[in-house]
Parts: sequence; C-alpha cells; structure tokens
Amino acid sequence: MQVDEVEFYNRLLDFNKILYLCHRNADPDAVSSAFALAEALGGTVGLVDGYNKMAALLIDKLGIDVVDKPDPSEYDITLIVDTSTSSQLNDIKLGKYCVIDHHSTTALTENAEFYLHRNATSTAEIVFDILRCMDAPIMRRTALGLLTGIVTDTGHFKHATAETFHNVAEIVITSGVEYADVLEMMTATPQDISMRIAMLKCVTRATIERIDDWLVVCSHVNSFGGAASSMFLNIGADVAFIGTERDNTIRVSGRAKREAVNAGVNLGKIMENISLRYEGTGGGHAGAAGIDVVADLNEVLNECKERVRMILENKPNPSISEFF
Repeated sequence: MQVDEVEFYNRLLDFNKILYLCHRNADPDAVSSAFALAEALGGTVGLVDGYNKMAALLIDKLGIDVVDKPDPSEYDITLIVDTSTSSQLNDIKLGKYCVIDHHSTTALTENAEFYLHRNATSTAEIVFDILRCMDAPIMRRTALGLLTGIVTDTGHFKHATAETFHNVAEIVITSGVEYADVLEMMTATPQDISMRIAMLKCVTRATIERIDDWLVVCSHVNSFGGAASSMFLNIGADVAFIGTERDNTIRVSGRAKREAVNAGVNLGKIMENISLRYEGTGGGHAGAAGIDVVADLNEVLNECKERVRMILENKPNPSISEFF
C-alpha cells in the first residue's frame, strides 16, 4: 500500500528492530538514506553485497556502522532503500518488508507491507521530507550524507530539477553544512588503477552507432559497467550501454544524456521491457538504468541499441542543431 511521508514514519514506529537494507554495490544515495533513517528512528544499516567507492568513503568519513549480509529474519521489519528489483538484493528471503524508492519502476512494492515511492531525483530527497515531517534535527553527518547522495544520483546535478535544488538549499540552511564541505569530501575519493584499466579496455572494445546526429555506444567490461557508461557520455556519446558478465548472468548498464531523454528515450522502461523477454529483472531511471538477465550479451546489447534507434530516428539532436 502506497503511503505518504507522515504515514510512512508513523508505521515505522510500530517496529522496534528495523533493518535498513541497501542494494548490492550500494551507492551514496542508498547508504545515506539508510543512515539518515537509522539515526532518526533507530535500527541497523545493512549491506546485501558491498558498496561502491564513493559509498565506502561516505561510510568511513561519517563513521557509519554497517552490517554486511544481514539476516532479515532477525529483525521485525526490513526497510528496503533505493532498490527497484529483488535481483539487486541477490534474491534474499526478505520476510516482512517495506520500501522507500525513487526509481521510475519498482517491482518490490507489489508484496511490501507498505511503501513510499516518488519519482524524485534521489531517495535522499524523499528521506529528507520524512525527517521534516518528523521535525527531526538535520545533524551534520546526516546532512553530509544526504547531500552526497543527491549530488551523485543526479550526476552532479545534470539530471537535477527545480525541486532538487530546493531540497539541497533546505538541507544546507537547516544543517549549516556548506556545499563546499560535500565537494571536498567527494574529491577525496581515489580512483584505483583497476578502474582506470577497465575504462581504457572498455573504450578499445566500443562500437559506435550513428543515428542521424545521435551517437549510441555499446561495449563490455569485467567490472565498473556503470562508471564506464557514464564515461562514454562525458566523451561524446548520447546513449551508452555497457555489458558485464558474472556467474552466468549478464548485466547491462545504460546511461542517456538529457537531450536523448527529452527526445523520448526512457532507459528504465526499455530495460524493464527487455528483461521480461528473458525472465530477468530490469529498470531504473529514464537517463540511467540496468538489466540483469541470463542471455547472450551481444544479443541484449543489440536489442537495447535497436530500441533506442526506433526512438531517436528522424529526431533532431538539440545539442548539435542549436548551434546552426
């Protein structure tokens, strides 16, 4: 059952032992949202399968206590944070659970006791609304976490809306944290040599498809698929699909520039629809999404590309045409 922020908070008060569970390879949006709720309501931050480098920095700098691979049966309820599909939780047995999420599609809400879902640019913003409804103080650590979650999930504000900036301003005003503090913490994240090697290999394997004035890139790599797809947007692609393989399952990470999204590309819907063909899971945002299926990697990459082709053909690319 969908509830609002006040009802979500009130329902959580019925439980004494709460697990705030983050998706595998948890990002700052998931970790900061779970941490903020745990600080305000009590409970445990759980990691189902590790975290990315920025989240690792956040956990270290803010001193966040986390439990690795927790057992949901040991808690009164599991609050699943920033997660749209069960595959992102490695299909663990959940028991009684609720959901707070911002993705455009989320299958996990179907069997939830209750859930709070809104198409915000980050889950951290929804959590901030809950804290405001509670009249909870926004302490420094909480604010640093929420701001980092917002910045990273919006691609450093590339996908931000007016509401995003309003929320950021409110957090800064309420907490007294300076935005410069967030940037300083984020720039301390080292990029290890394994990621650098992966990015370079991914570039050498890339295929480029030109669709009128749009550029769609496909490639594959052993790890860091999400980072690689974002990298291709930074160096000229309008849409990028990067495949990785692990344990007979393939994952495709997709990213699209705002111009492509405005032209009709919705990667969350594309990934969700393709996943149904292979009885897998997929979804996410219009500009950033992923899919997990058991299938041939090249076949899935090609299908992703062809669906984008159908949308973008004969549509002008404003990033090109506006200068002529």
